[in-house]
Amino acid sequence: MINRFSAEIATATLTAGLGLTAVIGALEFGIGWGDAGPEPGAFPFYIGLLVVAASAGNLFQTITHRHGLQSVFLDREQAVRVASFLIPMVAFVVIARLLGLYVAAALYLTFVMRVQGKYRLITSAASGIGAAVVFYLVLEVGFQVPLLKGPLEAALGLY
Repeated sequence: MINRFSAEIATATLTAGLGLTAVIGALEFGIGWGDAGPEPGAFPFYIGLLVVAASAGNLFQTITHRHGLQSVFLDREQAVRVASFLIPMVAFVVIARLLGLYVAAALYLTFVMRVQGKYRLITSAASGIGAAVVFYLVLEVGFQVPLLKGPLEAALGLY
């Protein structure tokens, strides 16, 4: 069981880290004023500072109002529900890196429709494969946006 106080602290810390990452990354591109106007890192730098400041404010508010944040944020049943969506999404990313985006999309949609939607396997597989084909035709052929491909696309000559 995770209480709301812990969740607020973790969220404020995570967003502050993301803001700090943006600030540090922006410094590599320059944040000053050049001949043509602001340098490329200026906007991300100030947005990063804003995120860090807002996170610090949330952290301060959480610490000063600690007594009101002891309610349950995430219990066991809710954690299982979240994991049932998070784990397939993480698997999708790993499979996309190994087998390509289209194969991963077909497998993800097939799995989610079958396990979570309780559709028949043939319906799930047809939907997953159909969606991957439509994605390929629209993105690769129609808009000419190349996406991550894997060994199946290479074997089929779809570069």
